[in-house]
Amino acid sequence: MPGTLFLVATPIGNLADITARALETLARVSFVVCEDTRHSRGLLQHHGISRELVSMPAFAEKERMGSILARVEAGEDAALVTDAGSPGVSDPGEPLVAEAVARGLTVVPVPGPAALVAALTASGLPTGRFHFLGFLPRSGPERAEMLEEVAALRATLVLYESPRRVAETLVDLHAAWGERRACIARELTKRHEEFLRGTLSELAAQCAGQELLGEIVVVVEGRTGEARWSEQEVRGALSAGLSRGEKLKGLSTELARRAGWSAQELYRMGLQLKQRPE
Repeated sequence: MPGTLFLVATPIGNLADITARALETLARVSFVVCEDTRHSRGLLQHHGISRELVSMPAFAEKERMGSILARVEAGEDAALVTDAGSPGVSDPGEPLVAEAVARGLTVVPVPGPAALVAALTASGLPTGRFHFLGFLPRSGPERAEMLEEVAALRATLVLYESPRRVAETLVDLHAAWGERRACIARELTKRHEEFLRGTLSELAAQCAGQELLGEIVVVVEGRTGEARWSEQEVRGALSAGLSRGEKLKGLSTELARRAGWSAQELYRMGLQLKQRPE
C-alpha cells in the first residue's frame, strides 16, 4: 500500500508553538522532507525527535520531488516541513502536493502556525474577508499590475515583504491604493515582536531611511469606498503612473474607479502634469 504525505506546520518563531499532533506525526513518519535540513534538525532535536531528513529547497523542488514521491508510492510515510509556518504558503510544497494528488496519493494536512493569520488577527483591521498576496514582484510591470489588480477589493490585503524593501513598498502601496489604514507585523511570536499601526503614508514616513529587522507581514485595509482621495494623493498616483509609461487615458479611467474623482478631472490633471517643465 502507498504511504501518506503529511504537511506539517512548524513554528514561525517560538519553538513552543507546535501541536501535539505535529510532534506525533514527525516522530512516526519514515522520513522528513525539509526546506533546510539544518534548520529542521534543530527543531526536531529540540523536541527529542530523530528522523531521516531529506532536503527539498524551493530551487530544487521539481527535480527532487520525483524520488520523494517514489518512496511514498512504495509505502513510506513522509512529512513535509518548511523553515517556518505552513508548507506551500510562500514556501516550498505546492508542486510536490499537486504531483502527489495527481498520482492518487493521500495528502494529509497537520495545521498549525501561519504568519499571515497571526498578523491579520492582531492587526486591528477587518478579518471577515482577506486576500493574501504573498511576496510582491520586486519591480516592473508585474508589480504595478498586481497592485492594480487588487486595488478595488474590499477584503483586507495581506502580503509578505523583505525588511530591506518594506519602506519602498509602503510608498508604492500608498501611490497605488491611496490612503488606507495599515499594520506592519514583525518578528511574530519572538522576543522582539512588534506591531506598527497607522495609515500607509504615516508608516512610509516612519520607515523611511531605516531597515526593520526580522520577518515582515504587511496588512492593509481593503477599499472602503467612503473617502475621496485628496488632490495630493491623486497627483501622486498620476505622476507615478505616467513615470511608468502608462497611457494617460487608461490611467485616468483606472484611478477614477478607486479615487472618487471623475475620469475627466483626472485626465485634465494628468495633462497639466505632462506639460509641467521638468
